Amino acid sequence: MPCIQRSIWLASVAFGLGLICFPTLSWGHAKSVSYSNWQFEESTLRVSVRVSLLELSRLPLPLPVTGRGSDTAALQGVGEYLSRHLMAFTDEGPCSQVDGPRSRPTEKGWLLFSWTLQCPDGADVVLRSDILIDQAPSHMHFARTKFPAQEPGQRPRILERVLTETEPNWTLPQSEDGFAAQSPDLVETASGTSFLSYLNLGIRHILSGWDHLAFVLALVLLARNLRELATLVTGFTLAHSLTLGLAVLGWIEPHATSIEAVIGFSVALLAAENNWILGGRGRLIPTLATLGLLAMGGLALAHVGQIGALTLFGLALFSFSHFETLKRAVEPHLHRMMLAFAFGLVHGFGFAGVLAELSLPPQRLVPALLGFNLGVEIGQLAIVALIWPALLFLRSHLRAPGYRLLTEIASASICGLGLFWFLTRAYSP
Repeated sequence: MPCIQRSIWLASVAFGLGLICFPTLSWGHAKSVSYSNWQFEESTLRVSVRVSLLELSRLPLPLPVTGRGSDTAALQGVGEYLSRHLMAFTDEGPCSQVDGPRSRPTEKGWLLFSWTLQCPDGADVVLRSDILIDQAPSHMHFARTKFPAQEPGQRPRILERVLTETEPNWTLPQSEDGFAAQSPDLVETASGTSFLSYLNLGIRHILSGWDHLAFVLALVLLARNLRELATLVTGFTLAHSLTLGLAVLGWIEPHATSIEAVIGFSVALLAAENNWILGGRGRLIPTLATLGLLAMGGLALAHVGQIGALTLFGLALFSFSHFETLKRAVEPHLHRMMLAFAFGLVHGFGFAGVLAELSLPPQRLVPALLGFNLGVEIGQLAIVALIWPALLFLRSHLRAPGYRLLTEIASASICGLGLFWFLTRAYSP
């Protein structure tokens, strides 16, 4: 079977396996996360929690789908689940629920609930989350607290912490006169998430993100030597560090669904390029990629899918231009570095999603951003450090046809998974 036809067949198999494994693989890079805000007023706690419908689909609960009155029972069930698994308590027992939970409007694909709790004055309050822990043990809940200002003109004090299966509790000290009389020193003893915690979060984020891992593997497979590998990884790193910072700082707010879909596209295109080179740089792969994207753009004009027609037509032009330019490039490794940089910009927006949701205050934003980005880099370098020596070993111990076949199979499989992520995210309900 010729190389290109075999690659298409293998990519189709990987795509089919993705469908069989759905929805686990469709989450791709997305870490299992939820978010809550806790506003302290006297001894009252106002709670709001935000969870995506995709995350909630893990639960054996009916979910709202119509946005009409028939969803009332489903919303009530979800609200009751969240209020049971996201709680506040003292030594005297759970804080009493005054009202709610109430569903509130939020963006498409998410649910937002709020309720009010009453806690005894003077007792330390412990926040606890075990949301989705039984279904996804790696689930992370981002809790953000807001303490009232002590004097007019002062800013409220804001802290945040990541609650996990191993660290589900967060103790918040309370003065005898309630949270409104909280001193700054007492608030600081609540110990929000540290630089090292965000560094660990960045490492865990990339190591648990299958689409980012697949992209890095495709980069490594594309490199012919250590110099090319360093060039590709550097371009990718600089780009995603740039957009990660811009997005978290709020200077750019991209469309989240489009970003997730284009991340899948980047995986597919990079892997397809590997097999395009192995197959003799023919016209079949560029033609299929361009026509497929143009067809998706036509569907978008008819309001089918989550991605705009302009984005899809732009991807079609980008794909065609990329293959044509690479075919004529005198130094193709520099062109590939620019491709890695371009896709790194997109992946950076994907990395930013976790931190951007927290809306951190400026004094906590910089250490969080630095720690998270450094963690992502450490995780990425660890992946490269493991894969590259293994490939060198295989290259030196396998005959050329055997290593070529191995590279072809790996690239085609990655391409199939990338297509799966791209299409399922582009046409998610």
